[in-house]
Amino acid sequence: MTRIDNHRATIFAAFAVLAAGVTALLADPAHAELGGTMSAPRADDGSTQRVLPGSAVQIRSSVDAGGTTINEYATNDGYVFAYTWQGPTMPDLTRMLGRYADPYRTKAAAQLGEMSHLHASRVEQPAVIVESGGQMRSYVGRAWLPAAVPSGISLADLH
Repeated sequence: MTRIDNHRATIFAAFAVLAAGVTALLADPAHAELGGTMSAPRADDGSTQRVLPGSAVQIRSSVDAGGTTINEYATNDGYVFAYTWQGPTMPDLTRMLGRYADPYRTKAAAQLGEMSHLHASRVEQPAVIVESGGQMRSYVGRAWLPAAVPSGISLADLH
């Protein structure tokens, strides 16, 4: 391969990686993170938005690139206090948990050796609780900020 052909191949590969990244970003609906503010819905993101009956809690439902349905729960002022998910792949917990991701990973890793049940986990910390379970192609879970759950909303409402 000549030097020019090698340079062209490098440029093509870089462009392909960039295009794949942009496509992935555009295909995945925008979400806030726990403790963040729910963004305004985009017409092209495929999400639906509704209000939890008998409350002012907003729920935005979307399907991620892996086919998993993600529900984002926010107060009437847009503060995201919980997520739930169900589907064939695990969602991007790092993105959903935001600033709570590192403490979650640390505690989850510490609990890994202690767990007796392979297909379910509950990582409880004062600021955030994450429950996750399932098996291949069938994952469910929820993550929430206990102090931020509005009065009158129970964990049974987060499904």
